[in-house]
Order: sequence, then C-alpha cells, then structure tokens
Amino acid sequence: MKYIVGNWKCHPANRIEAKKILLGYKKGIKKSVKAKAVICPPACYLELAKKILKNSAELGGQNCHWEDGAFTGEISATQLESAGCKYVILGHSERRHKFGETDQAINKKIIAALTAGLVPIFCCGETREQRIDGQITDIVETQIQEGLKGIDLNSAPVMIAYEPVWAIGTGQACDSEEAAVISRFIKNITNEKIPLLYGGSVNAKNAASYLKDAGYDGLLVGGASLDPKEFSAIFTTLHSL
Repeated sequence: MKYIVGNWKCHPANRIEAKKILLGYKKGIKKSVKAKAVICPPACYLELAKKILKNSAELGGQNCHWEDGAFTGEISATQLESAGCKYVILGHSERRHKFGETDQAINKKIIAALTAGLVPIFCCGETREQRIDGQITDIVETQIQEGLKGIDLNSAPVMIAYEPVWAIGTGQACDSEEAAVISRFIKNITNEKIPLLYGGSVNAKNAASYLKDAGYDGLLVGGASLDPKEFSAIFTTLHSL
C-alpha cells in the first residue's frame, strides 16, 4: 500500500475555497487497494471533508493535545477520532520550530493518539544548518528515539514522515539519492514494516522518484495538496507503481 497525505496547514481562508478543493479531490481520487489518500484540513473543515470525500479518502488532524480538558484553543485526539479522523500529523517541523514543541511533548501526543485509536504520522527532519554541519542522521535518530520513546514499533500503528526542514515550502526538494540514504537509515533504526513517507516540496514530477528510487512508502504533501489537479496527479502516480 502506498500513501499520500495532504497537509493543508492553515489554508484555505474560507469554506467556499475548501469546498472547491474537496470537490476537485472527489473527481481525481478514487478508492484503491494500491494507494490510500489521507486529507488533513484545518479542524473547521473536517465535517465538510467527511461529507464530500466519503469513501474516496480518509481524514487526519494536523495536531492534537495529549489530554482532554481545560486547554483553551487545543483539540484532543479523542475529539479528532470523534470527528471522523483516522490519522493525525504530529511533530511537524512548523510545530517544533514555530511553536516550540519538544520531543517530550510530541511523545505524549503520540501516546494520546494511539490511545484514542488514531494512527500518528510522526514527522522528523533536519534544518539547513544541521544538514550543512553533517548532523542529519544524528538529528533524525534523536527525534525518533525521543518522540517514539516507550512505543512498541512492532505493534503500534505508527507512520514516520521524513521532512527535511529546508525543503518544506521552498521548492527545493531533497535529491532522491540523499533521501534514499535517510530512508535506509530510518528503516534500520526502527522497523522495516513501518510506513515511511517523504515530505518537502513534493509534486507530481518528483513523486515517483521518492517511491521507486528512494524507497519510501508514501508522501506527505503540503502546498501541492491545495491544488486538486496536482494532488490527484500525485495520487495517480502512486496508484500506477
């Protein structure tokens, strides 16, 4: 099974635009035994996405808190599950670097997600400075060890997404050969059976190289997920492999 996960981030600005994107998906994404689409819109569009996409794609959250209760502005894993989500993105670099999330906080969120019956899509990746300093594998290994601490990777339904921070939203996607090195490294320190995704300036032109040449099981798509035609073209690529 190949996976394509669309992370809308804080887009679009209104429900009308969200509906246009979702209706575009409905035309281009069909239920398949070879490829699975997971759409992660802002929480305010989850109900709309569930209604329009129905069986053509599954839903995911973009983040969650590790508890229910008096946490103004947060959303819990149990609330996401109740809203129809099966997945949740956790540890995304934007959450780490812009909101100060630590490996320890991410670990608690992953445990909460698993407890609620969600599949965590755990993100890891290095910054440009860390890459230049030759710290890629050290950073990725530390993030995985701390973020997935106490979790049995032989049984827990976890997905890992390698997202080099310097490639996110820059149009400078990681070279497939370099991505392949990290793919092998992550699988060596975790579990070969864990679905491994690549994210960072993914588009229809480079999608196949990460799956065929670099050994990834799927893709975490940011900006391109807001373009139904582009996202559908990536999905078609996955389905054809």
